[in-house]
Amino acid sequence: MAKTIVLSCFLVLYSCFSFGQDKEAILKVLEIQQQAWSRGDIDGFMQGYWKSDSLVFVGKAAPLYGWQGTIDRYKKAYPDKAAMGQLTFDIIQVRLLDAGNAFVLGGWRLKREKDAPGGYFTLWFRKINGEWKIVCDHTS
Repeated sequence: MAKTIVLSCFLVLYSCFSFGQDKEAILKVLEIQQQAWSRGDIDGFMQGYWKSDSLVFVGKAAPLYGWQGTIDRYKKAYPDKAAMGQLTFDIIQVRLLDAGNAFVLGGWRLKREKDAPGGYFTLWFRKINGEWKIVCDHTS
């Protein structure tokens, strides 16, 4: 009985520690994306996404599939640093669903010379080869 209690306590502590590390890793991906965007570096921004034909991006139009299609869309919509502006995220929630999947809810805002558009996003992160990557992005 005592071994079971000790093991249970160890598992609870380990999962809390692991969750904290995973949450920090996910937040780091978003921080790197924010910095890359604000530098005008779409290629750097895209490193947070799963480089796969199965990546899904949902914006105002129909869903877009694939990493290449997503980067092409970003480069067309934001042709230069002025169009990109300064990006800030407001992370509302990071929820670990299991050891390899997480859900992130947040807001985004661009600060540009003539405007400041913004909206919200939901992201599905998956741990792939030990790294957290966005596998589905719904941004409005």
